[in-house]
Amino acid sequence: MSPISFAPDTGVWLLSTPRTSYALRIDETGAPCHVAWGPRLTPAEAEELAVPPAPEASSFEGRPTVGEELPVDGGTRYGPPSLQVRFADGARAFEWQPTGHEVDEGELTLSFRDRRYPLRVALHYRVREDTDVIERWTVVRNDGDEPVTLLRADSAAWTLPPERDYRLSHVTGQWSAESQLRRDRLPYGETVLTSRRGITSHHANPWLMLDAGEATEEHGRVWSAALAWSGSWRVTVQRTPDGRAGFTGGPGRDGTTVPLAPGEEFATPPFAGLCTDGGFGAASRAWHAYVLAHVLPHADEFAPVLYNSWEATGFDVDEVGQKALAERAAALGVELYVVDDGWFGARRSDRAGLGDWTPASDRFPDGLGPLVRAVHGLGMRFGLWVEPEMVNPDSDLYREHPDWVLHFPGRPRSELRNQLVLNFARREVADWAHGWLTRLVGDHGIDFLKWDMNRAFSEAGWPDREDGTDRLGPAYVRNLYGVLDRLRADHPALRIETCSGGGGRVDLGILARTDQAWASDNTDAADRMGIQQGYGQIYPARTMGAWVTDVPNQLTGRTVPLRFRFHVAMAGALGIGGDLTRWSEEELREGADLVATYKKVRHLVQHGRLDRLSPPAEDSVCVVQYTAADASETLLLAYRRVSRHGAPRLPVRPRGLTPGGRYRDARTGAVHHSTVLGEYGLDVDLPAGDWSSTTVHLVRED
Repeated sequence: MSPISFAPDTGVWLLSTPRTSYALRIDETGAPCHVAWGPRLTPAEAEELAVPPAPEASSFEGRPTVGEELPVDGGTRYGPPSLQVRFADGARAFEWQPTGHEVDEGELTLSFRDRRYPLRVALHYRVREDTDVIERWTVVRNDGDEPVTLLRADSAAWTLPPERDYRLSHVTGQWSAESQLRRDRLPYGETVLTSRRGITSHHANPWLMLDAGEATEEHGRVWSAALAWSGSWRVTVQRTPDGRAGFTGGPGRDGTTVPLAPGEEFATPPFAGLCTDGGFGAASRAWHAYVLAHVLPHADEFAPVLYNSWEATGFDVDEVGQKALAERAAALGVELYVVDDGWFGARRSDRAGLGDWTPASDRFPDGLGPLVRAVHGLGMRFGLWVEPEMVNPDSDLYREHPDWVLHFPGRPRSELRNQLVLNFARREVADWAHGWLTRLVGDHGIDFLKWDMNRAFSEAGWPDREDGTDRLGPAYVRNLYGVLDRLRADHPALRIETCSGGGGRVDLGILARTDQAWASDNTDAADRMGIQQGYGQIYPARTMGAWVTDVPNQLTGRTVPLRFRFHVAMAGALGIGGDLTRWSEEELREGADLVATYKKVRHLVQHGRLDRLSPPAEDSVCVVQYTAADASETLLLAYRRVSRHGAPRLPVRPRGLTPGGRYRDARTGAVHHSTVLGEYGLDVDLPAGDWSSTTVHLVRED
């Protein structure tokens, strides 16, 4: 059956994925309306669901506030609009008039225009044969001779079927406490998730999950969506008094608009949606598979074990010290050595030097070349920290181009971390950034960039461009994407990590142009367990940078055994960030052994199926499982923070094993039947005491 079908008699469009269906129709007024989103339907079954809307109950109700594919501001609509328009004569609203459609393999485009004004809207839908994720976006075009203002332009609106109750899952947080998972009953009215910071933000992330309040990790239907956008964004979730729920989302924030000049169009980023059975675990695994197959540029590769110099040296970076650290890192089995902040210009603290991207001559008298060659000679790739979007007022760049930063004339220029934000919306700024980056990478043989962004926007003005303040947000993100795209085209072997003071810019848009993400500046293993649980709801372990650093932890002051720190970091893309010159010989030996252990199982962590067998908790065992696609082997990572006498010792029941199979423990040699493991469980042998952890690698005997 074709993934996209149309029933002319009822006007129903049916989009089919491997396990789900999405149906919509154009109603009698010309508006695109939702029909169904859930388990697979035949065209006839979808038509049966396309019932006309009930008449308005009173003169105070208007059209239902949930149930349109892109609710507009106009007529008798009173819910949160996805599209708000102001025309040159002051008129508002949009009236749907269908003008045609186009089907191109797995993509459907429905075209409309306003009944009076020359404004066109195209709704785009894309389905793929290997995923249940449906990508949706909107393109708005001004075909007239006068300007049009988009007060709001969302990517898509999603409608859920009626349920007795609804629960909202999302993440909240702050710097160094990102991705805190929340699952709360959805209140009636409107709930807004947003970032007004110019970046994706530490405080929220543009994804959500909804269920009927009954889903668990293993059971229940879950609807979810994620926005592929790396700037300010907003998602509005609505629960109506008559028992419906839906949500709309897209780029931008309240208080800004999108100007459309004659002939100009605005394309929103994809807002991808997914319906799954099998609980939150199945939803996460479906998103992980989608990101690996259709988002990441090089998902088939293994993320290398990296070392980062920041916690060892801070700003005290020089050739001699870095070479000494590199030798110790190589002895641990590190594959990628990354020099962090402090290698360039007058950078001796965070107060000066940002923007002057040339190696500091007093610290690298012959440039970076000798260090890069030394690192390569040790068998490691070489990486470098950069922050291209920022400038210190105390820098040659700022003294030459004070107009290049976000600002309003006559207003103070607020500094955060002693720096200002360069206006990447300006083409000359983006071209400047691309120019020095491509020279830096090409001239020095750089293999990896840690691309950081250490503050939110403020005074987000673009005074020398008409409507600059409104145009800034979308243009900034698109030029950022353009620099990354051009840089990767220049240097196909280059790999990039996205970072914004940790997890401040992680989303499907930036992951389409980078290879991994720094999930948080908080490297405390205990805190990381919760951060990693929230991060992994949508984003796969292959993308999640996780470091082993020194204790007491510089942020929390907590002391955790080296083994525990390694085992927590093994749940993602393993990195090391401690001061190796201060590690004892015993710690270096143990670290090397743990790095070698990770390399033996990272194919499971980075490309396998994730099962969260038990969540992080203070006094119980937390277990995550990673399994090969063919179930030939599986890895359990088990952690216990606090040991309490008399606490129940519950068996761990691995999932996804081959029925009737036998699995050998790679460490002990013990053989287990998969039925016993899955139904009766495995007694994970955790060492006694607090901060206890272990790994169990089970290999199927064929």
